[in-house]
Amino acid sequence: MNDQLKYYSNKLAYEIDSWDLKVAIDAGEKITIVDTRSPEAFQRGHIPGAVNLPHRTISAPTTCSLDMSKLIVSYCDGIGCNASTKGAMKLTQLGFRVKELIGGMDWWKRDGYEIHNESSLETPNQCGCES
Repeated sequence: MNDQLKYYSNKLAYEIDSWDLKVAIDAGEKITIVDTRSPEAFQRGHIPGAVNLPHRTISAPTTCSLDMSKLIVSYCDGIGCNASTKGAMKLTQLGFRVKELIGGMDWWKRDGYEIHNESSLETPNQCGCES
C-alpha cells in the first residue's frame, strides 16, 4: 500500500464525520458518544444520548460503566478545541476502540442535527474544554 493510501485509510479508521455518525446512530450501531467537554458546556447542549466525560477526568474508574464492545465516538466544541483528541487518546490508552468526531459540536449543529439542551444557559464563544 502506498503512503498516501495508507494515510487516508488510517484517517478514516480514527475519524468520523457528523453525517456518518448520524447514519450509524439511526441504524442502531453499537456506539457510545462521549462528550469530552466540561459539564457546563454539556448542559448548554450536546448530541442526544451522549455521556459527559470531561477529558481531564477520563480514567479507568470514570469509564468502568462504558461498554468495551462498543465504538466510542469522542467530541468537543470543534476545530478550535482539542478536548476530543485528548479524550480519544486517553480512551484508547484504556483499551477502547475510538473515533473522533470531525468538527465536533460545531459541525454537528451546522449539519442540522438535533441538540439536547439541559439548561437555558447561553455563554457565546466560551470553549467547553476549559473545566
